[in-house]
Amino acid sequence: MPTDYMYQMKCTENGTFERGQVRPYGNVELSPSAGVLNYGQGLFEGLKAHRKENGSLLLFRPDQNAIRMKVGADRMCMPAPSVEQFVDAVRETALANKRWVPPPGKGSLYMRPLLMGSGPVLGLAPAPEFTFLIYASPVRNYFKEGTAPLNLYIEDEFDRASRGGTGGVKSITNYAPVLKALARAKSRGFSDVLYLDSVVKNNLEEVSSCNIFVLKGNVLSTPATNGTILSGITRKSIIEISRDLGYQVEERAVPVEELMEAEEVFCTGTAVVVAPVGSVTSKDKRIEFKTGAQTACGRLYDILVGIQTGHIKDKYGWVVEIN
Repeated sequence: MPTDYMYQMKCTENGTFERGQVRPYGNVELSPSAGVLNYGQGLFEGLKAHRKENGSLLLFRPDQNAIRMKVGADRMCMPAPSVEQFVDAVRETALANKRWVPPPGKGSLYMRPLLMGSGPVLGLAPAPEFTFLIYASPVRNYFKEGTAPLNLYIEDEFDRASRGGTGGVKSITNYAPVLKALARAKSRGFSDVLYLDSVVKNNLEEVSSCNIFVLKGNVLSTPATNGTILSGITRKSIIEISRDLGYQVEERAVPVEELMEAEEVFCTGTAVVVAPVGSVTSKDKRIEFKTGAQTACGRLYDILVGIQTGHIKDKYGWVVEIN
């Protein structure tokens, strides 16, 4: 749903970004030979603003989005806004669209920062000009199931990423290739696709747009960020909260066999937050997992959302309050 305003900032020829500005939401004009259109030279981020009972807005770890964009920009041969520029732009965009932030408990304002090669280029090379944009939309739950458990399908035909590729950054080129597998899974009644590594085809990587965790006993395992999966900010936060709760968190290769023996499985991401997985199907084999009340997933969700919305004291210093 389009909101009132978006933010725009352009990079000058010397590689530095000029001062950006909030402007009315609208279409963007690009050359037909823009680098982003021809060669996919682009990155995006995602973060949310929540409304507190007193009317102020809360941002969750926007500096981490800024840092991740800088890492991705280096991989994609683009300049990136500084952390300060990024956070200030997010703050301005949220405040300009404050009337679109849902009431407490009803949702959030999702903000989508974009960095793209907007300058014209015909030969295969970095674009001569870059544009940083942020637009926003009010949102509720990402999955149509709401808070109901997800049913995932393990994809063994299509790869999401390969070693040496861009799976570890939020390149726009990562997402269109998953659409075919995702559409096929949804047509069969599944919520999403769980991808395996492209080498041995037996280790978990991630779901189409979120990270995955596997719990057995007190051991919480998640695939290591070795360059093929995204280093999720929600993932990072859940790891820290879990360790504080006494779980033994392991970031490593997680084989399918270990998933099939798990007690709980859940996904994490900015859009999905912490989503329980009710079942995983591999070929014709379906395995179900514990969900509902008194689960680790539920406890972690409550703590994370409590911090994000201001209902739980933020002892980590993750939340930025803006007025």
